[in-house]
Amino acid sequence: MTQDNSRRWQLLAIIAVFGFLVWLLAPVLMPFAVAGMFAYLGDPLADRLERLGLGRTLAVSIVFVVLALVLVGALLLLVPLISHQVENLLANLPRYADWAQHTALPWIQAKLHLDADFFDPQRLMATVREHLGSIGNVATVVLGKLSRSSVGVVMWLSNLVLIPVVAFYLLRDWDRMVAYIDRVLPRPLEPTVAHLAREADSVLGAFVRGQLLVMVALGVFYGAGLALVGLSVGPLIGMVAGLLSFVPYLGFIAGFAAAIIAVLVQYGDWTHLLLVCGVFAIGQLLEGYVLVPKLVGDKIGLHPVAVMFAVLAGGYLFGFLGVLLALPAASVILVLLRYLLERYRVSDLYTGTGPEEPTITEVDLAVRKDGEVDVTTKQDDSDRP
Repeated sequence: MTQDNSRRWQLLAIIAVFGFLVWLLAPVLMPFAVAGMFAYLGDPLADRLERLGLGRTLAVSIVFVVLALVLVGALLLLVPLISHQVENLLANLPRYADWAQHTALPWIQAKLHLDADFFDPQRLMATVREHLGSIGNVATVVLGKLSRSSVGVVMWLSNLVLIPVVAFYLLRDWDRMVAYIDRVLPRPLEPTVAHLAREADSVLGAFVRGQLLVMVALGVFYGAGLALVGLSVGPLIGMVAGLLSFVPYLGFIAGFAAAIIAVLVQYGDWTHLLLVCGVFAIGQLLEGYVLVPKLVGDKIGLHPVAVMFAVLAGGYLFGFLGVLLALPAASVILVLLRYLLERYRVSDLYTGTGPEEPTITEVDLAVRKDGEVDVTTKQDDSDRP
């Protein structure tokens, strides 16, 4: 085995061990991942304050206070609004149930030519009673786990306290950690890793900062638009649609479906239905032609199917941590794939030619009198007798 191959195998082994440790410690890493995201968001502002002459600790303290004030202000603004919207939704649940039973289900039954008692409440209740035993068993298991998960509740509370502390120290020592990682890298790999790190930083910056602004803008637009239409739960639907917009079309589909149901229950006329459709149509145009090009740009280039796969795969492999880091990790993987594709296109595997095949170098095309084409190979004078 050559020395280069040995280095490659060592590097692959290190990456495999690191990935296994991340998978193994995923439940513990969640607060550190969230703290790392806050530190990454605040590092550019801290660097800018440092360039103005402030010390790193003072600059980080100012950034940390600003982020904390923004977060607390958002909570103080959103919690009462969300609480009011949830109370409104719960108060209107009987209306939604009545609409589903007497309007939506009969319409579906007529359009799909279903059995007359397919949606019969008595039949549904009988089916529920038949499976009540299994439901009780599942509930028993769930309650047993919850009763044994008091440690988990304590862990969540400790994570809430741990996140700001870890975020502060990560933000303060961000540049030191980056410099230390650069020093411990193998020297032959350092230029390549530094180049890929710069590319990944630009992609992550475009995604994290830009996509957060897109989510906030869409949530505000959809909430305000649906409130102006007159939907009582419009702000709640708008916030959910904006929150889910990090997955392409998911926020639009979920918000549009919920808004259609809400407007049919509350008004049931074509005027308000068309107004809701207009709000979401304008929102899609605003997202596609203004917000995403201006705030995110085309640096990420993730296909919507790739985004959905990344979210599902991250959630399956690492749970909530995987969902949280799915799209940033996918954007970094995209940078690596672009680099590997460039290396592949200059490699012998792509540019190399196969075994030579006999070819006709010079061809005489002699057109016969009957119109057929005669192909003959011109012989070299030296080969003639």
